[in-house]
Amino acid sequence: MNGHFVVSLDYEKHWGVYDEKTVNQYRTNLENVDKVIARLLELSDKYKIKITFATVGLLFAKDKNDLSTYLPQKIPTYLNKELNPYPLIESIGIDEKDDPFHYAFSNIKKIKANENHEIGTHTFSHFSCHAHGQTVEQFDADLNSAINIAKPLELEMKSIVFPKNQINPDDTIDKPYLETCKKYGITSFRGKEKSFIYNIHSTKKYRNLFIFRALKPLDAYINLTGSNTYNLKKINKNSIIFNIPSSRFLRPYNKKLKYLEPLKLRRIKKAMTYAAKRKEVYHLWWHPHNFGAHMDKNFENLETIFKTYESLNKTYNFQSETMHSLTSKNIIN
Repeated sequence: MNGHFVVSLDYEKHWGVYDEKTVNQYRTNLENVDKVIARLLELSDKYKIKITFATVGLLFAKDKNDLSTYLPQKIPTYLNKELNPYPLIESIGIDEKDDPFHYAFSNIKKIKANENHEIGTHTFSHFSCHAHGQTVEQFDADLNSAINIAKPLELEMKSIVFPKNQINPDDTIDKPYLETCKKYGITSFRGKEKSFIYNIHSTKKYRNLFIFRALKPLDAYINLTGSNTYNLKKINKNSIIFNIPSSRFLRPYNKKLKYLEPLKLRRIKKAMTYAAKRKEVYHLWWHPHNFGAHMDKNFENLETIFKTYESLNKTYNFQSETMHSLTSKNIIN
């Protein structure tokens, strides 16, 4: 028995931020995503790190015609129309060369060819499970499209990261979404950190109060919520599919807060060490587009984290796993 280090990435390009930012408003981050992926593959190979790339299904399309063949039969009826990505499809380019912000077929092939990593799903359309107006039936149709568009690459979706982490396994409202995942052969998902500041249901009116919005970024630098490491046997006794909760969102380098960067890294490294010693799981996540600006600084920080893993691997046999490979191990069977 040993501890495990899990890294999952929300691979989404513009499909993950379309409701908040246009391509031009976020251009630097988005246009560097392909470079970020290339550097991630190189760095993870160097330190023998496995990554789960939870990928938006729309990114799998080779071109616009290909995309249109996989559109779900039922699209979400969000009351907030800005959450609906489907009107955007009309204005995107015809293929990856013409529009690198909405396609990623070539990079997905590179990730698969690496063979060390897992490609999971981030739903087909960056589906918002807690948004008012959508239904479980629409989520089912969305997930069906995500499964099918990956088949030409001979990929089977075994793990899911819910967009905006909109899932609460202890909420009866959310259980049908997990049951739908199980129906399609998905065996694991990334749950939220155990602290209450991360577990306020997305539909609660008070979740946007200043105190809750301030505590999350503060927790990245100061220990407010503990290590957020997990014994998966204990938290998965009655799970529909395996919950591999997040331990920490790796916040991107912030020039205005550059003097706090050592605190952020210290917080992560201490928690990783805690997990290795206690034979628990530490689950780190972020979005590739987070690294699109200040790329060198972000990768400098990431290499520091990976070096910590390398040391813990040698000292405590701390193991890197994808979400699926971890659920496949006997430790949680």
